[in-house]
Amino acid sequence: MKNNKIFKLACLAAASSVALASCSDILEETPRSSFTPDFFTTEAGVMGGLTAMYEHLRHIYGHGYYYASTECGTDEYTYAQSGDNNFFDHDLTEGVGEGMKSTTSRSDAIWGNLFTNINTCSGVIENGTAAGVDPALIAEAYFFRAYDYFMLVSTFGGVPLDLGSGELRFNASPSRTSVRNTIPEVYEAIFADAQKAVADLPVSSRVSGAVNKTTARALLAKAYLTFAWYLENPADIDYPASDKRAKDNKSAGDYFQLAYNTALEAINNPGDNGLEDTFRDANKGDNDRNKEWLLWADHTYESEQYNGAGYGWGNGNAPGNFMPWLPSCNIASLLSDNGGNNLSYRTSWQQSNPRPWTRMCPVNDVYSKTFADKTNDSRFDGTFVQTYRINNADAATVNGTEMQRGDAILTFIEPTTGVDYGVNDKGEPYGNYGNIGAGKHASYTEYVIEFDKITRQYYPGLWKIGPYIPEAEKGNVGENAEVARPVCGMKFSELYLIAAEAAVKGATGTQSARDLVNVLRRRAGKWNYSNAQDTKVSYDYSAAMEAATPATIDINYILDERSRELFGEYVRWNDLVRTQTWETRCKEYTMCGMNGNEHNQQTFRRNITRQLYLRPIPQGQLDALEMTDDEKKAYQNPGY
Repeated sequence: MKNNKIFKLACLAAASSVALASCSDILEETPRSSFTPDFFTTEAGVMGGLTAMYEHLRHIYGHGYYYASTECGTDEYTYAQSGDNNFFDHDLTEGVGEGMKSTTSRSDAIWGNLFTNINTCSGVIENGTAAGVDPALIAEAYFFRAYDYFMLVSTFGGVPLDLGSGELRFNASPSRTSVRNTIPEVYEAIFADAQKAVADLPVSSRVSGAVNKTTARALLAKAYLTFAWYLENPADIDYPASDKRAKDNKSAGDYFQLAYNTALEAINNPGDNGLEDTFRDANKGDNDRNKEWLLWADHTYESEQYNGAGYGWGNGNAPGNFMPWLPSCNIASLLSDNGGNNLSYRTSWQQSNPRPWTRMCPVNDVYSKTFADKTNDSRFDGTFVQTYRINNADAATVNGTEMQRGDAILTFIEPTTGVDYGVNDKGEPYGNYGNIGAGKHASYTEYVIEFDKITRQYYPGLWKIGPYIPEAEKGNVGENAEVARPVCGMKFSELYLIAAEAAVKGATGTQSARDLVNVLRRRAGKWNYSNAQDTKVSYDYSAAMEAATPATIDINYILDERSRELFGEYVRWNDLVRTQTWETRCKEYTMCGMNGNEHNQQTFRRNITRQLYLRPIPQGQLDALEMTDDEKKAYQNPGY
């Protein structure tokens, strides 16, 4: 399932460009095969290039294997029972997979796509003013060029600013050579573009989903934060040879302060953005594209054309949204007949029931440490599927009790006494033919599995990213089709965590790190719905949540809060690499066995070494370059 994209530095444009309708509040797409240089000399051409920048987000967010590269091998996810090398190689567990290689790293998914879009951005920036385009529109191109370069430098280190026609210039001539800029040089370009975007973008988005001043400030703040860590380099990571100083001679502390100031400016001047009332509200399907979402890859259940990826079964690659499939276990096998036909549980358009691929599963520490408080903190309930329910019309007998549609069939519970993991009176393991390793408990009519006995086969799915289609639209999209739901790439809530992280590193201002995380923790204490109970509730544990916050916040607590708030959202590997804590936090993890009835916890070790703090340059890129072997070796990151 490898799909290594070859980037020829002269590529002109996205393979599928789009044009902006002038009298609409949404981006309307018209396929094009490519952009030519003269295309950007007209206002219509510039507008088409701008809209293509939003289309390119689908090649990032929703791409299943790129998603795996940002989550597997962290303190959030490891490989699940049906994983393959796309997951093993990034997980780095000893004795599993082939390890990180330039031929297997799925970070290749962003290399060619982002450079292609960067070139489109440069075309718009160079020609937009002459074509009579408003500076606020050109600012969107500045934003996306900064955004893409930030993703690249965070993943690969220094990357080329010159695509063949000069640094940050639109390139129209084929070139098979390339020179990588240093990490500080790339950040200098990012800061300049992001600052221009902040200056010229409007406070309110021009159309739904378009970037605005708050989105740009969020990007700039995170870039400042990441560069500050690079300059400080507390773990002494041996980054590729480059000048490890900022061109302006600012210190790491200066950049931490810039990150804090920029994040606070966005928080205090949010425009149309802000926090939703509850954590669940920010993640439920019928509230997609809400004020907390700053940037997203759009999909729709209303039209196959405008979904951008069709409604087929797909294979996990972009531009479809396949992300929800990977962390979903095959719970449908819980109730099946001897022929494997599902009786009372099936995949569906509900957030709790995506197509099950069983490729990634949370490590056991997620339940016992990260989300230890599942009573006051709504974020576990608003992140995971804790209870699976019958969703077919057929009745079923579960744990000796006849149940109907909507009744619970399996619940994951805290470790307790009195759980029987034996066999029924027919000598069959509980859970019928699926043999999920379920148990019985007197307090539950459904099957149960304790959190410390969760395996790589059966585990809580990721509710927050699951599929969603309104009842009236369910005839349009098959239940196993690509997920026609947008994928969020940036959230307003992260601004509080960026500022808090900077404060931990010494930045000062009107709010402390504790003040900032408590804004999110107070919200997390407010419940208006319980997914586990499948019912409306009205709980307010905000005071308890605030009281439980430590008096002194350190970076590990910030990382824990980031996981509670942003679990499974494409950011975890970068969080750990940025803070240089990947090795210390993730070199060991606990997990039960591969199969449902293998409940004994084991300690697994990962081969996390220092060169892995940067991903390898994709082999397809190296193969496309006309260089000597020694030059290609120098172009590649150390250790690959």
